[in-house]
Amino acid sequence: MIKVRELSKSYSNTLALDRVSFSVEANELFAYLGPNGSGKTTTIRILTGLTRHSSGQASMAGLDVFSQSRLAKQQCGLVPQSVNLDRDLTVMQNLDLHGRFYGVGAKQRAKRIDELLEYVGLADRAKSLVKTLSGGMQRRVMIVRALVHEPKILFLDEPSAGLDPAVRRQIWALIKKIQKQGTTIFLTTHYIEEAEFLADRVAFLCDGKIVAIDRPEAFMSSLGKWAVDHYSDGKMESRFFAGHEEAMMDAGSGEKEFRLRRINLEDAFLQMTGKRVAP
Repeated sequence: MIKVRELSKSYSNTLALDRVSFSVEANELFAYLGPNGSGKTTTIRILTGLTRHSSGQASMAGLDVFSQSRLAKQQCGLVPQSVNLDRDLTVMQNLDLHGRFYGVGAKQRAKRIDELLEYVGLADRAKSLVKTLSGGMQRRVMIVRALVHEPKILFLDEPSAGLDPAVRRQIWALIKKIQKQGTTIFLTTHYIEEAEFLADRVAFLCDGKIVAIDRPEAFMSSLGKWAVDHYSDGKMESRFFAGHEEAMMDAGSGEKEFRLRRINLEDAFLQMTGKRVAP
């Protein structure tokens, strides 16, 4: 559904993307995982036609992103990082305006919006001004807006950024629900647990380069199952073990403060890049 080959982007003397290549299958949830400034948003902006690329190739749903940009854009919906709804319009007015931009007919537009608002649990807020909604509700409206024209691909650029943990998990449930309806999803995030829970495959991105691509469980199992974090002199060292007994023996082997836990996706990212995902 998405194919990217040797994609690069330079800003003056800064290389934001460095020959990035990946592919995303139909109905897959593909997560782009990396710290702020690693090139996540730049990739989405290029694929959705908001930023010019410097070199490379890209296609979506069989359409060339650069030579067939108008048609390619119609195949995707975008939920950006920041909430950019018109706060002085109602939910329905925001969604109706978006449908008009994409040429969705009046009857189809009204039916689609009603269905989607019901789908995300906001049918009773259709006539509410956006500025009266909570942050989590506004995020859901933005996801609905991106789906009004029935795109094959949904780009989510850090969709749960700034939300409290309970609301964040509501957004995760909605994202999984959308995927199960047959939508291909490209997700950027720096929340390690978000990629770990949602993604079929994850790309580790660091300094504009893809370091590795694999399933979350494959990344984690490559290190083992258990981690022991040792704290001493203001520093932390993590050690990884296949078995719980081995980990317990290591944890009790010294007088340092320690924590025994399950290995997570950030452990794998840190081992491969030397950097943490969290900003």
